[in-house]
Amino acid sequence: MTTIARHTRPYDSVLDTIGWTPLVRLTRITRGVRTPVYGKAEFFNPGGSVKDRIGLPIIERAERDGSLRPGGTIVEGTSGNTGVGLAIAAALKGYRCIFTMPDKMSQEKVRLLKAFGAEVIITPTAVPPDHPDNYVMMAKRIASETPNAILANQFYNDANPDAHYATTGPELWEQSEGRITHFVAAAGTGGTLTGAGRYLKEKNPKIRIIAGDPHGSILAEMWRTKGKGKPEGTPYKIEGIGQDKIPGTLDMSVIDDYQTVADRDAFAMARRLTREEGLFVGGSAGLITHVALEVARRLDDPKAFVVTFLCDTGERYLSKLYNDEWMRENQMLEPEKGTLGTVLGTKSGDAPVVVSVAPGTTVRQALRLMSQHDVSQLPVMDGANCVGSVSDWSLSAKSLDNSKLLDMTVSEVMDPPFPMVDAAQHVESVAKLLSKANPAVLVRRDGTVQGIVTRSDLLQFIMAR
Repeated sequence: MTTIARHTRPYDSVLDTIGWTPLVRLTRITRGVRTPVYGKAEFFNPGGSVKDRIGLPIIERAERDGSLRPGGTIVEGTSGNTGVGLAIAAALKGYRCIFTMPDKMSQEKVRLLKAFGAEVIITPTAVPPDHPDNYVMMAKRIASETPNAILANQFYNDANPDAHYATTGPELWEQSEGRITHFVAAAGTGGTLTGAGRYLKEKNPKIRIIAGDPHGSILAEMWRTKGKGKPEGTPYKIEGIGQDKIPGTLDMSVIDDYQTVADRDAFAMARRLTREEGLFVGGSAGLITHVALEVARRLDDPKAFVVTFLCDTGERYLSKLYNDEWMRENQMLEPEKGTLGTVLGTKSGDAPVVVSVAPGTTVRQALRLMSQHDVSQLPVMDGANCVGSVSDWSLSAKSLDNSKLLDMTVSEVMDPPFPMVDAAQHVESVAKLLSKANPAVLVRRDGTVQGIVTRSDLLQFIMAR
């Protein structure tokens, strides 16, 4: 392993550590892909995200134009990360911060902003962009009503893309030694795509700028239609990217292609980056990397140089993206493979574990037993062995045709025995055994019958998952 000298001198403040984040080659998730793909690891910034790059420039521009004076207040509508970038700079400069956030954002982000001393106001996600309760509209109102306050206005503040033109673009060019051919990112405000994209295009007009967008955002469709009409946005789970209107800081003309990605695919890729590459990232990085891999596969060119943007740290999403329960509740993960033992544990009622009859039991007694315990089939047990089965519909039909059958023994009219299956068997494999002709299985653990699972039991279990 090569040792690289880093941080060889002390810094005057933590603000000096912003930028010059590593460019890391992705070698595991790209197996089978000939095109090299690199990730710009923005979570190495002190606040854990790319938004650290714009916090200080926004504040310094407001100081220069006189709108922000000592002791002033910085107000912003944020998905969390811009708030952290602003809060870090404000902490060192002595400013107060008030942030509005949509309620879909993770609690980790809310607590982090409060840790830096910011005031956080949560707003509803499901409101139109011009609604007074929209997080951006509320931030504007608070800024106008608070003395000596500015609105950071990241969606319309040129300091945002200018910061990426001055830092992100040059870093990518230098770190790739001018070999970068494709830069893949996504737009929340659009500052990264606009600023870095403009710089890279100036250095080499052949560089392709590719944007990713969540399903539900309108940005990709607006790019495809060149702004004609306005599609309706729909809710999505990814935080920090996508919009229901076009930000002023997004220059659509810089973008060469726009691709949409489902939440499920984005989250799956983020988890792969963490588990396979050791890069602990959020959902936006997963979405962008999903697009980058699609680009790399299509290119199939070892001489290309694709860069994906790893926007922030996965620590912001421990309660969501990295919480299996939350992922399953939101249909982002396959349900756990249940076993027959699990199914038995979910059954309720006062009936015995297995309601059964002996071979010498009469049909009349068997029908009464099924009625008493509200079951539709019974195993016929000879000691510990299942030797046959009877069902209410079969016995009823036969008894109506011939009433003398009621006094016959079940051994004379029984159907084939139910299969005996181990309790550790997965539900999916057992489902194939169940049919109209074979409506139940007996569940055995350590050689002892523990219960019975019917088609109805299995269906209820699957629906509950």
